[in-house]
Amino acid sequence: MRLGVLTGGGDCPGLNAAIRAVVRRGVRGHGIEFVGFQDGWRGVLDDACEPLGVPETRGILHRGGTILGSSGVDPLRAEDGPSRVRATLQRHELDGLVVVGGEGTLTPAVALADHGVRVVAIPKTIDNDVSGTDLTIGFLTAAQIATDAVDRLHTTAESHDRVMLVEVMGRHAGWIAIHAGMAGGADAILIPEQPFDLDQVSEQLRRRHAARRSFSIVVVAEGAVPVEGTLTLPEAPLDENGFPRLGGLASELAPEIEKRTGFGTRVTILGHLQRGGSPVAFDRVLATRFGIAAADAAAEGGWGRMVGLHGTDIRDVPIAEAVATRNLVPLDLSRDAAVFFG
Repeated sequence: MRLGVLTGGGDCPGLNAAIRAVVRRGVRGHGIEFVGFQDGWRGVLDDACEPLGVPETRGILHRGGTILGSSGVDPLRAEDGPSRVRATLQRHELDGLVVVGGEGTLTPAVALADHGVRVVAIPKTIDNDVSGTDLTIGFLTAAQIATDAVDRLHTTAESHDRVMLVEVMGRHAGWIAIHAGMAGGADAILIPEQPFDLDQVSEQLRRRHAARRSFSIVVVAEGAVPVEGTLTLPEAPLDENGFPRLGGLASELAPEIEKRTGFGTRVTILGHLQRGGSPVAFDRVLATRFGIAAADAAAEGGWGRMVGLHGTDIRDVPIAEAVATRNLVPLDLSRDAAVFFG
């Protein structure tokens, strides 16, 4: 058997651990030969690949990013995309692909199955918004990075009697914000799942300061939205795929909070820091387990399936089912976080 491997979408800690595990398990457990495609689906479209074996994957377990490179290219948007993908696989005599990615990378795999392209998927995204798994590769590392930032900002906020807004990633789901906010003792957390009323948030901050707590921390997910009709925000520019390019919400909110409360307000936008650096231990182990399971699934003909974490077990679900809905922060978790607001 011969397989291709690619990593698509935004990079995140743990991708290399997954690549290493897929190859090691595939080669030594099933006699599979691998090629690695560069820059996600773009590498398949352009036939940019290289042999990928055990020697090429040594020493990468702890490294962030991906040795294969990544991109957000969607093969379904490319001219003759499905035909080009199929031709590349035929040229290299590949039986299928192991695709490591989030929703934007895995969704095309469902449609490509109708064109004879066979895929086993591994879920990764720091947003943790892929269904069919309790956790995705990269999320816990990003949440830890954000928590560390909140911890550090506590000291400067307290020293200067300020409100500190910490913006974290999370386009549709507020998993990073809710985890970092709860772990870091934030006084308010704004997430996409629960539209916010800035007047209410400001009142919470005023009550806190009136109780002689002279500083506050507010964690803001980049995709958080105000309650309709309460606040007008500028339209976000669109990226190359037509999606809003988020980032900077906290900068819009800071002067509004300062105006409503009279408290000095400062902004820290973590941005790509959340994606960078070495994965935490849990992400290394999770990625390793996912990689092993994906290699086994491919060897057994489990095409069209995505491996995932369910409790402490690794199971697989149809890719189509995993990308049909998003994994969002449940209301109960938001309520738990709100116990500590204000």
